[in-house]
Amino acid sequence: MSLFDEIVQPTLLLDEAAARANIARAAGKAKRLGLRFRPHFKTHQSAEMGEWFRPEGVKAITASSLEMAEYFAAAGWKDITIAFPANVRQIPQMDALAERVSLGLLAESVETVEALEKGLQHGADLWIKVDVGGHRTGVDWTQVEQAAAVARAARAGRHLRLRGLLTHAGHTYAERGGAAVRQVYDESVARILSVRQALAGLGLGDLEISVGDTPSVSLVEDLGPVNEIRPGNFVLYDAMQLAQIEACRAEDVAAALACPVVALHPQRSEAVIYGGAIHLSKDTFQYGEARAFGLVCLPEGERWGAPLAGAYVRGLSQEHGILRMDAEDLSRLRVGDVVCILPAHSCLTVQVMRRYRTLDGRWVDTLNH
Repeated sequence: MSLFDEIVQPTLLLDEAAARANIARAAGKAKRLGLRFRPHFKTHQSAEMGEWFRPEGVKAITASSLEMAEYFAAAGWKDITIAFPANVRQIPQMDALAERVSLGLLAESVETVEALEKGLQHGADLWIKVDVGGHRTGVDWTQVEQAAAVARAARAGRHLRLRGLLTHAGHTYAERGGAAVRQVYDESVARILSVRQALAGLGLGDLEISVGDTPSVSLVEDLGPVNEIRPGNFVLYDAMQLAQIEACRAEDVAAALACPVVALHPQRSEAVIYGGAIHLSKDTFQYGEARAFGLVCLPEGERWGAPLAGAYVRGLSQEHGILRMDAEDLSRLRVGDVVCILPAHSCLTVQVMRRYRTLDGRWVDTLNH
């Protein structure tokens, strides 16, 4: 009996060999460039998968929440940066974690720094979050005085060690292809370097630079004068990285959601799968003129094949997924067949699915399972 014969409900499949190859490729690039590799574990969220990084020399990691940092600390990781603005309501928990590991925290305001200094009893590294164009969080790169105020507040305290400037150029996700991603990356690095230079001119020197997004790390060959990279999605990749950004090959995508076909509507060139928003999430990417929730693949042996041309998930409700396919591919499907969906955003699909099944049939848990 094959793996696909055993699928009875939406199941997140994991190609361990592809994931390990992705890890080795990114770690090797960091080594060649002389950069600290601090991968973001928010994508895979798994203690078992975290162990796949250790043979590549990885000793420092990134998490997206205090809870995730605690989970990976329990798994033996000793150097963890929480790449999310410090939530001052969790300072007691941060302090408990800082007693056990080398902890990195983010701040973008004097108020946050003062709250951390007041509440922490154990030392922690502080990174000033800088907005270089993504407009999510961080001190705007043009507001040097604000960054300087945060830096001075950190250096005036006893518990925080001002480590440097950190950014996430998330606006690379709106680009397509290496040239466009490189342009955004180069601009982003130039902006954060200008902040560092300005702070040095104000007597606030010796600051490291931490950057990280999967499109840049995948597509930009020379990452320039930075100290640390923190990509996360690269371990699995997804349909957005493949079809919109062109950051990877189809064989690099290491996770797919296996879903039973429950209805066929050839008059609309559509099929319905058991696999909806609670399985894929509702993130989308640009696919031609459409917004897609995923790409459609068929099983091939014990893995999924390449995405079918022109086939995509066009709609989701709670349990339903609506596939748009051409007539020839649709005619090959029968109710009860299994199709594999490359999710728009693998990070969120992992979050909602909570565990993986490897191609050899093992279950791999995450922090949510």
